[in-house]
Amino acid sequence: MMMDSMFEVKSLTHDELPLDLLLIADPEEAAINVYRQRCQAYAALLQGKIVGALLVEIDNEGLRAELYNIAVYDEHQGKGFGGVLLDEALKMLAESGIRKVELGTGTFGYQLSFYQKHGFRVDSVVKNFFLDNYDEPIFEQGIQHKDMLRLVWRG
Repeated sequence: MMMDSMFEVKSLTHDELPLDLLLIADPEEAAINVYRQRCQAYAALLQGKIVGALLVEIDNEGLRAELYNIAVYDEHQGKGFGGVLLDEALKMLAESGIRKVELGTGTFGYQLSFYQKHGFRVDSVVKNFFLDNYDEPIFEQGIQHKDMLRLVWRG
């Protein structure tokens, strides 16, 4: 989907997305290597170069999807690329029949407000998710992530 001649969002194969980019959103390389195999990939390209990536798994019925990873390279953050990438991916998913997209994120931080700005709503809490599933503690703003919020977008 073209925005202008310099920026576009398009569907790619999961192996076309650079691992270093995906690691920005999820520090567990082993987890990325597992879920990326099942996912559809979208990329934000600026002048033909990948600046952002999104991985989403579509269920067998093609009605629901799980967003596993969305990341933008540090030097391109805060410029709206992530928001456009998410909006365009949601639009393409909705056009293909997806009516519900779910994701998991921390209980605080910029990503929570980012998702809410794009139509996601809190659905549930998974206690101790980051403690039980990550080898290294994840800190943001000096606070350790412990629980995961499950968010839902309905198209």
